[in-house]
Amino acid sequence: MTNILETTSFGATSTTDDVLSGVNLKGKRILVTGVSAGIGVETARSLAAHGAQVVGAARDVNKAKAATEQVRKDAAANGGSFELVELDLANLKSVRACADRLLAKGETFDVIIANAGVMATPLGHTIDGFETQFGTNHLGHFVLVNRIASLIRDGGRLINLSSSGHRYANVDLEDPNFESTRYEPFVAYGRSKTANILFAVAFDKRHRNRGVRAAAVHPGVIRTELARHVDASEIEKIIEQRNQQLKSTGQPPMQWKSIPQGAATSVWAGFVAKADEIGGKYCEDCHVASIVPKDVPVSAMTDGVREYALDPNNAEALWKKSEEMVGESF
Repeated sequence: MTNILETTSFGATSTTDDVLSGVNLKGKRILVTGVSAGIGVETARSLAAHGAQVVGAARDVNKAKAATEQVRKDAAANGGSFELVELDLANLKSVRACADRLLAKGETFDVIIANAGVMATPLGHTIDGFETQFGTNHLGHFVLVNRIASLIRDGGRLINLSSSGHRYANVDLEDPNFESTRYEPFVAYGRSKTANILFAVAFDKRHRNRGVRAAAVHPGVIRTELARHVDASEIEKIIEQRNQQLKSTGQPPMQWKSIPQGAATSVWAGFVAKADEIGGKYCEDCHVASIVPKDVPVSAMTDGVREYALDPNNAEALWKKSEEMVGESF
């Protein structure tokens, strides 16, 4: 017999199926970006398997088609649906074209899950000249979501996939493209993941008057394609250092999550948590994260969110800078 507490309290080991147990999503329409691998595919599958109409966005539609075979099967078996749209977040022409297609269709969304992203790439630039990670992870979603904001139903939600990697760096609004700063892949990743949180903070402020709330989530540490730009030995080295830090403070070693566990916080924040609980917040392990004081070094952090990532003034400054960079006001 299931313990009642287990059905309402979720944590690091909860899966998408745990979180959505007993939840009927028939009639709900959801946009999920990045459905060609990993967490994006599992997010789409779990929602479609509970009856939702899921629109998946991907840069490589053929790759996404192959990766989402199970999504279609689960959708068909449970009264859900799944369709694909093309979206290259590193190309604002593609982003705007995708937004235009969705607006022309005019079908509303209950939830948008901005899941797609890249991590620790070598120094590079998007087609529009932005540093790859900031341009893809933040600016691409910034334009897409703002352009289709009118399609989010009153009472809907925006869930931005961020990361504990936000702790590597605050945004740098003076030099977002590393023109005068030495490029470090994980610093750039940190800036982009902080931007994902700040975008949620600012979007939540602008849309909460019609019940639309926004939050950012950290999925956990998962073996997915996201790490394809990072040498495996480098990842092992980072984990070893992390575990030594944890051991020195008497804490257990870091746990890898499965993909269904990694996608759980996204669906929890999108469909299970109370809107007022997650609005404008950063969530991890299916709960709202605590704010880490400024004087705590990154090496001592095991969870939580840095203050700068939730700072409303920082969020407004990023919004303004992002508008300047993309040449569009929202």
